[in-house]
Amino acid sequence: MTTKTARGLWAVLLTTAVMSTAAACSDDGGSASSTASKAASAAASVASRGSDVVASATAAAGEKMKNFKNGVNAKGDVELGKPSTDSDGRATAKVTVTNSADSKKSYAVQVNFRDGSGNLLDTAVVTVDDVGARSSKDATARSNRKLSGDVKADVGTALRH
Repeated sequence: MTTKTARGLWAVLLTTAVMSTAAACSDDGGSASSTASKAASAAASVASRGSDVVASATAAAGEKMKNFKNGVNAKGDVELGKPSTDSDGRATAKVTVTNSADSKKSYAVQVNFRDGSGNLLDTAVVTVDDVGARSSKDATARSNRKLSGDVKADVGTALRH
């Protein structure tokens, strides 16, 4: 199998996984197809970069999000701090989850690390378990590999259950 064929296969698999997750979890007033379209666009961006490492990390993130059963969109409950670099050269970002519900909830947050032009460099999923009712809890998202330059972070998907 050629590298080009392998990348294409990863892109198809990733798009399928992300679209099925996004379609099942959209309750933010936007349509499931709109959410799925955004996810497919992100997957296409990864595929166009041609980076096996990024594609692999994104596929793994999609799988983790897919396994977060009965999740509802909680992107509005998540704030990210400004990314920094740890001693290993990996990008990190503080993730703060605020639970506005009347009961304890758990979260899965997909954090995308991008360059100054908006190109996807890496993605990571952070789980924040047992956030108390009407309280906040912090976690740290860490890139899967060393990143350099002007790295920015954004929330790709956030699910609560």
